[in-house]
Amino acid sequence: MISRNEIAGRVEELARTIGARHGVEIVEVLFVSEGGRWCLRVFIDKPGGVDLKDCETVSRDLDRVLDEEDFISYSYVLEVSSPGLERPLKRVEDYTRFAGRLVQISTYAPQDGRKKFTGRLKGAGDGGVSIVVNGHEITVPWNNIAKARLAVEL
Repeated sequence: MISRNEIAGRVEELARTIGARHGVEIVEVLFVSEGGRWCLRVFIDKPGGVDLKDCETVSRDLDRVLDEEDFISYSYVLEVSSPGLERPLKRVEDYTRFAGRLVQISTYAPQDGRKKFTGRLKGAGDGGVSIVVNGHEITVPWNNIAKARLAVEL
């Protein structure tokens, strides 16, 4: 039987092709069990944001391809939506695209005595991600980033 992560990875590959055809980016794919049911969540985005039509189009096309490929042995619900205001940052391109925005980064190991940082994203390079926290620039190495996402600015 194929693992949850393998399912999510395979769906992401298929979704990227579909997303490219419709001008949307695949931000993240999750395959999770909630309340006794499996849920396949696909988060999409594009400059200016996505609308209901984008979600419906990607959902319809992805559903058709998943039925054809038939590699998921579980019964599941497919959900396609926007990642929201606090979208995750996954790829180097995300860090470049959102430079200047407020971000939250959680680390695997403590850095400067803490594991959670909120600051202004400066950019990304070979050494990791640079953010300005309380006027001080810090660089979080790639291998220490557990989770990163945009933060809502009030």
